[in-house]
Amino acid sequence: MNFLAHLFLSGSASGADYADVLLGNFIADSVPGKQLENFTPAVQTGIRLHRAIDTFTDQHPVVRRVTQRLRTAGYGKYAGVISDMFLDHFLARNFTEFTAESLADFTQRVYALLAARHAEMPPRVQHFFPHMREHNWLLGYAATAGIARALGGLSRRATPGSGMETAVAELEANYAEYEADFREFFPELQRHVAETL
Repeated sequence: MNFLAHLFLSGSASGADYADVLLGNFIADSVPGKQLENFTPAVQTGIRLHRAIDTFTDQHPVVRRVTQRLRTAGYGKYAGVISDMFLDHFLARNFTEFTAESLADFTQRVYALLAARHAEMPPRVQHFFPHMREHNWLLGYAATAGIARALGGLSRRATPGSGMETAVAELEANYAEYEADFREFFPELQRHVAETL
């Protein structure tokens, strides 16, 4: 899953360690191996949660079906990245089906919590987070145009010829199929996260 799903799955906002788990879940991709020991236990919980979400997602038969479809469409090793973006799109687009909080309110609340912890973020995250907040990436995921922008940005940092900048056309061409995949997969991910937490 991509940023939105990880942040959304960080637990109850009323939980005592919520801000720490949220931070850990957000920065986990920039915390290699045992470097998680440099963080407080609650932030480590968030890092471990992120890794558990990634493992569950990568091994899930629905997600494997999606990535295989994307590989067949010509996206090769980037199929997993594109799949994550597509799944975040459907979460954003259907956000109020999963919580009473609007996506706009959720994003502003989460940005504020993360901004307050900016100094604790790894340098890579410190670099991109202000851009993420300024351009409201999370809210943008709800529109296919926002997904197109995100995939275009990823393609500029990937190996030339990744094709990620064209993947929104694949999403639009097979929209109902990808949405059905999301609806089958996401409740199972939610249950797994509840058990993990």
